[in-house]
Amino acid sequence: MKPLILLIICVLTLSSCEDKHASFGKKIVADDAIAAKSMAAHYETMRQGDSINSKMKAKVIDVCQAKGCWMTLNLNDGKEVMVKFKDYGFFVPMDISGKEVIVNGKAYVKEVSVEEQKHYAQDAGKTPEEIASIAEPKRTYSFEADGVLIAQ
Repeated sequence: MKPLILLIICVLTLSSCEDKHASFGKKIVADDAIAAKSMAAHYETMRQGDSINSKMKAKVIDVCQAKGCWMTLNLNDGKEVMVKFKDYGFFVPMDISGKEVIVNGKAYVKEVSVEEQKHYAQDAGKTPEEIASIAEPKRTYSFEADGVLIAQ
């Protein structure tokens, strides 16, 4: 009887260790990801042209509805980060808004032109009025991900 109980405990322990994430791009692990709020503090101190290697956990706000080639993540306090995928090498599902993700790669600050902002707005399915209202370049928090984990 004792070996059976031991076997059941081992099986339950191993099954609770299963990774509950879908993986895209480079294989990464969820360990050591910093919270979005902490990443927002790093972005505040960065200047255009600065970059840092990072792994962060955040919720998806929006995803490119054309092919899943970019996503925006919530950094808290109304701030967000635009995530693109290294070398356009992979895409994410288009139905992951609201899900938690872990992204690994390079964080940087960028100025986005009006034309580029309008392109992203169109990809996101914004209305013609919303697209037309974009009138000036914008300083943005950006992230080039080489790997993404999506919570299941």
